[in-house]
Amino acid sequence: MMNKKVLTVSDVNHYIKALIDSDYVLSNIWVEGEISNFKRHSSGHIYFTLKDKDGAISCIMFRSSAAFLRFDPQNGMNVIVKGSVSVYEKTGQYQIYVSQMEQKGIGALYEAYERLKEKLEKEGLFLQAHKKAIPAFPEVVGIITSPTGAAIRDIIQISKRRNPNIKLVVYPVLVQGEQAPGEIAHAIYEMNQWGQADVLIVGRGGGSLEDLWAFNEEIVARAIFESKIPVISAVGHETDYTIADFVADLRAPTPSAAAELAVPLLKDLRLRVHIAYKTLNHLMEDKIYSELEKLKKINQSVPFRKPLDRIYKKQQDLDSLEKILNNSMKHILEKKRSQFGKEIKALEALSPLNTLLRGYSITLSKEGRNISSIGDVKVEDAIYIKLKDGIIDAVVKGIQEDEEGFDG
Repeated sequence: MMNKKVLTVSDVNHYIKALIDSDYVLSNIWVEGEISNFKRHSSGHIYFTLKDKDGAISCIMFRSSAAFLRFDPQNGMNVIVKGSVSVYEKTGQYQIYVSQMEQKGIGALYEAYERLKEKLEKEGLFLQAHKKAIPAFPEVVGIITSPTGAAIRDIIQISKRRNPNIKLVVYPVLVQGEQAPGEIAHAIYEMNQWGQADVLIVGRGGGSLEDLWAFNEEIVARAIFESKIPVISAVGHETDYTIADFVADLRAPTPSAAAELAVPLLKDLRLRVHIAYKTLNHLMEDKIYSELEKLKKINQSVPFRKPLDRIYKKQQDLDSLEKILNNSMKHILEKKRSQFGKEIKALEALSPLNTLLRGYSITLSKEGRNISSIGDVKVEDAIYIKLKDGIIDAVVKGIQEDEEGFDG
């Protein structure tokens, strides 16, 4: 049996690396593509994928080169990079080691993202005034996501750990691909029609701009905006922002964080109930003590010790007022009586009856009018002469003008 030359994995990777590193073209190339899966490490190194419609290649730009960048690279940007292709021996992955990067322009997806974002923002879909409050004590949480992804497992696990009594209702949908936006929007509508969920979590795990694109579609944004149930968006990783995040009532940086925002900790709820119970007891005890003190003061007050004293005082006051009233009435009556007597005397002095008593008479027409002049009667007129003890019926026989005056 012939001896076989067996290579280790490291030997193969080392050999391939040596071949690629010795290639003149690959040692100094310019490559154009769209940035995706962009990550800036805490070390300062930059990791991303450079892609076009038919392929993708991993890239790394070390801190020493990244420090000279004149712009802030973002997912969706079209760029031209200069560098060399080599192999990372630990994983056998080949990648471009970027030494220089120039901005070519914004990719088509990113342009569409910015256009829709600007449109919806102008319409007011992102305004805080439209945001609904997330319920503090939900009983039912609706989850709209892929039934097979890591996101649903994280949400269920964290939700049940925080509160085993919470009811989770999963509406399975596609979260990427052409059919995904329509399924997501329809799921939001159906959950609203069902109406039993207190809050909805809509999202998926992380991915590239293309992977998350379903959550940048207008149909999904408008479904979230029109939802009567509060919506928590949970799309991608902490650095990923989609249109759905801006429209939602609350954005969670990850699906796991969405579960923490939607489901309160059961032990926290119990603690809050316990604190509320103790606070309520203290308030009731303080109220009872305060009312008992008031009752003590009332019992010790004069009206309660001598309840009739006030009645007696009021009776005395009434007697005093009655006396004052009687005296006032007597005084007024005496004054009125005296004034009345004076007025009677004045009337008597003016009364024609007094004239009759002195021997005079009063002549009246047949109509009862006083005759004070010869011009008031004619010959043959019937007249009455009133004396002190009766009336004389008479007829005018003649009229004589007294030129010299009557001297009796």
